[in-house]
Amino acid sequence: MDIRMFARKFSRREVVAPDQLRWLDSSAILVFGLNMPTRRAFSLSSKVAANYHARMATDESKTGYKIWATDNVVYGPVGLTTLVGWVQEERVTAATWIYSEQKDAWAKTADLAELQPVLRALKRAAGDKSSDTTVLVPGVRPGMLRRVKILAEMNDQQLGRFVQFMEVQKIRQFAEVVKQGSHGDAMFLVLEGELRVRLLVNGKETTIATLATGEFFGEMSLFDQGPRSADVLANHDSTLLKISAAAFQRLMRDAPDLYAPFLLAICKTLTARIRADDKRLHDAVALNRGTRANW
Repeated sequence: MDIRMFARKFSRREVVAPDQLRWLDSSAILVFGLNMPTRRAFSLSSKVAANYHARMATDESKTGYKIWATDNVVYGPVGLTTLVGWVQEERVTAATWIYSEQKDAWAKTADLAELQPVLRALKRAAGDKSSDTTVLVPGVRPGMLRRVKILAEMNDQQLGRFVQFMEVQKIRQFAEVVKQGSHGDAMFLVLEGELRVRLLVNGKETTIATLATGEFFGEMSLFDQGPRSADVLANHDSTLLKISAAAFQRLMRDAPDLYAPFLLAICKTLTARIRADDKRLHDAVALNRGTRANW
């Protein structure tokens, strides 16, 4: 790339490939703004060139990583800086699967060399008593709440206020959280662990869904306090955030600025679930009709 082409790209803020910038290592280069009415010239020192080169490299690195989130959606691509921020906020954990475009492979966060120093720093902070100032309520840090998709957009102050309306529950493995047919009066967010939703038919168990960190259940009881439609049991030791119907009403009355986005996030998730169920029903009907047509 000659100097005229670089001037044109630089004036338009276009990305220049790194291998095309090797010639910028000279101490000073005169670049002419050819698109300007007057042929204004400016000198580009090696330091500025290095900064420019670093900025371009940073821009390119933004397409470096994809994240397999707890809701089984792949997010990205994002750059290393963004990814580090998510790790620090605990939106991405050591067990999260991440795709590196440079390596063309999936790996867990803990296995990526560029993220290991961040994880070590978080581990040291967790063991430091002075880090207790970041704990919202005993056993709950802001990062744990951000793993729940419907809370991900709240800042630390909002999360701190929000959690004051809730109750943290530690659930042992195999314990029953809700029972089918029982009165429902609370919603639960999964902060840590794993649970399963099951139906018992003629004494035989059918697993309807598996709930991982970041998911929620029991939301319908906030609106109608009706009977539970299924059992929910813990597959592993789990940490849940319980939102009772009474707390939901207090949230609406005392903190409408938190209630509105929380309710909207629930509605968006429910809409996505309904659409997914509609598609499964449509596919089932189409398959059934196709089978009958072949009889």
